[in-house]
Amino acid sequence: MTATRTARERARAELTQEIKDEARRQLAEVGAHGLSLRAVARELGMVSSALYRYFPSRDRLLTELIVDAYNAIGEAAEKADPGRGAPRDRWLAIWQGTRDWARARPHEYALIYGSPIPGYAAPQETVVPAARVALALVKVLTHTELRGIDGEVPPELRAQAEALTKVLGIIAGPETVARLLMAWTQLFGAISFDLFGQYVGSVDPADAFFAHSARRMAEFVGL
Repeated sequence: MTATRTARERARAELTQEIKDEARRQLAEVGAHGLSLRAVARELGMVSSALYRYFPSRDRLLTELIVDAYNAIGEAAEKADPGRGAPRDRWLAIWQGTRDWARARPHEYALIYGSPIPGYAAPQETVVPAARVALALVKVLTHTELRGIDGEVPPELRAQAEALTKVLGIIAGPETVARLLMAWTQLFGAISFDLFGQYVGSVDPADAFFAHSARRMAEFVGL
């Protein structure tokens, strides 16, 4: 009985993976807004009612793909961190690993960092996977003595910065936390500009520009 149940579970896992693989292929053709369970079922030779037993709605399938993408880019960032050496070098390695993943999987990157999907609201279960890149960076900063940073956070942002400091588990002033967020925005923005063609005619290819930006952002946050 156990063997039979295990075989069924294995078969279900394999078909679930096939469904997600086909959905990712369609993302490259029609984007997240055009993803259709019926189209996925048709390409796999399934009737729609059978596919609904695996994913009861388009949003459920999208959520699975989003969680997978966040985990994949997070894993790429974590693997890129050598775990030793100068904190600045680790910071640069994490960002390079993140960018390499995005360039290798632009449609999955667009799913999580592109335009919002009309009619879709990401559930709470996407929050933890979405934080993996940030936590990889925080791991580098946690035991690092950051260079002193001048400046004051506006009063309306101080409470938010202090709350984020507690969540991230780092010892840093509000201005440092604000700068971390700025660096995060700058570098993910640079990845997006590169992938979505915004650098064409200016810094294309953008490899050297991204590397320079990552170095400057390391300085900006006090590394």
